[in-house]
Amino acid sequence: MQLNGGQRLRALRETLGYRMRDVELASNQIAQRFDSEEFAIPPSRLSDIETKGIIPSIFRLYSFAAIYRREYRELLSFYGLELDDISADISFGHPQKSHLSKALSNVTQVRMPTRLDPGFSLQKTTDLRRAIEQWGTVPMAYLELFADDRYTYGYIGSEDFTMYPILQPGSFVQVDEAKNKVGDGIWHSEFERPIYFVEMREGFTCCWCSIKRDSIVLQPHPLSPVSVRVLRYPQEAEVLGQVIGVAMRLGDWHSPDFRPAPKERSALTRDVPGQLGKEA
Repeated sequence: MQLNGGQRLRALRETLGYRMRDVELASNQIAQRFDSEEFAIPPSRLSDIETKGIIPSIFRLYSFAAIYRREYRELLSFYGLELDDISADISFGHPQKSHLSKALSNVTQVRMPTRLDPGFSLQKTTDLRRAIEQWGTVPMAYLELFADDRYTYGYIGSEDFTMYPILQPGSFVQVDEAKNKVGDGIWHSEFERPIYFVEMREGFTCCWCSIKRDSIVLQPHPLSPVSVRVLRYPQEAEVLGQVIGVAMRLGDWHSPDFRPAPKERSALTRDVPGQLGKEA
């Protein structure tokens, strides 16, 4: 029979040889350090937690973790909360503002393919579900061997239509922080022109950029309802890096309720005929 959360806490206490009074005294010291009775665990409450299925508060769970010398996340798992599963629930929220995502920073294990079909080829479009022969749980510590600190990950808010339709709201982007200098060149398609992840005073955005003296021009996609923004550089806008990867959903996307109006193009951002977005 599988033990419930309270029974598992009791088993920990008995393994360490604690009496209920010992837990009370230790928790009182923690409460005194934080100047909050929320951390205190009197014997009556400890008994309720261990035998009556009462779920401890986040503060008392902290005290248990300290007194029993266990990881806080392990004690959360006693009550069915696995922080490593948070990636499955991220998509249920739809932030309106673009931002840098920290949701997975404390994930210690991930499920990922551990064996692929030998016939899998990167050159061919493939149903990855069919190409994966085996899934496994991999500690994040192992993946750190392949980590590169220059990459960060951003989320495009549900109200950020700056690069719509090629970067849709709700997309995740991979940003190369080493490529934080706005380049110039002649781009033969909108997919060749670098997209940058930019931090402004009011938040973040993804856009095409060009530098004009002491200003930066934040250029949206031509079909976007967002206007061109010209900000002081670098006082009002900082280029965090270049977008080098994107993950976005397509099947359940609904077009926003807007009709792009013709936009006047100033001399500051006018493209050279026959070229796409030449940057100076």
